[in-house]
Amino acid sequence: MQIVRESKDLEIARAEWADYRVAFVPTMGALHDGHLALIARAKDQAQRVVVSIFVNPLQFNDPADLDRYPRQEEEDLAKLREAGCDLAWLPIASEFYPDGFATTIHVSGVSDRWEGEHRPGHFDGVATVVAKLFVDVAPDVALFGEKDFQQLAVIRRMSADLGLGVDIVGVPTVRDEDGLALSSRNALLSTDERERAVALPQALEAAREAIAGGASVAEALRSAKQSLIDAGFLKIDYFALVDDATLEPLEAMEEGSRLIAAASIGDVRLIDNLAV
Repeated sequence: MQIVRESKDLEIARAEWADYRVAFVPTMGALHDGHLALIARAKDQAQRVVVSIFVNPLQFNDPADLDRYPRQEEEDLAKLREAGCDLAWLPIASEFYPDGFATTIHVSGVSDRWEGEHRPGHFDGVATVVAKLFVDVAPDVALFGEKDFQQLAVIRRMSADLGLGVDIVGVPTVRDEDGLALSSRNALLSTDERERAVALPQALEAAREAIAGGASVAEALRSAKQSLIDAGFLKIDYFALVDDATLEPLEAMEEGSRLIAAASIGDVRLIDNLAV
């Protein structure tokens, strides 16, 4: 596996792969089985796989959240080697965002609600870093987990609107045995919080079954929120049924419906979603 930190070296490596189909998996490190599932899928999609590790400061609206984001480069690189990654791209922040960098990308509509309301500027940072990474890596296909479902929708819209020529593939959420979606943030949960966190996927599943069974959406959502409160979640940012393309809220189940939720237990904010 090649490890590349400077753009000139990435250009050389990419030129050598001109005749290959290249898949790309962008990450912020702290790799877990969810990321490895993306890499496995990438290997099925292309002849060469590039994985980036870059903790992007533009997508953190809270500096404290950026500071405590887990960083474990050596462990991550070992996992990438074992997973069969061909090239690890670890851009240098000062080169990636040089002095005077002043451009951001805003994706209207799909980024405005939900995470967009609770994390101002977050999706501008996501769209900007992904666009820059696409320019650097020039992949044929890029893979993203469905756990960050709104992020996936934003990237699909951005890539289509800018004509970047990258196939965007969503990969189903990878979960622990008890159903909790794998996330780098799970490492921040205490033992007790981790045990109670499973109430989030359970609430989503209960709401899905209720809605699919004919219950009113409003009642299913109220019941789901109450179950999170009962489990000790301190704050529920949203729990909604939405259209999976526009992310607009729905009052009744339709084709392409998806439940999305964000809630905090202790100091850790968790997100999850399920197709209905």
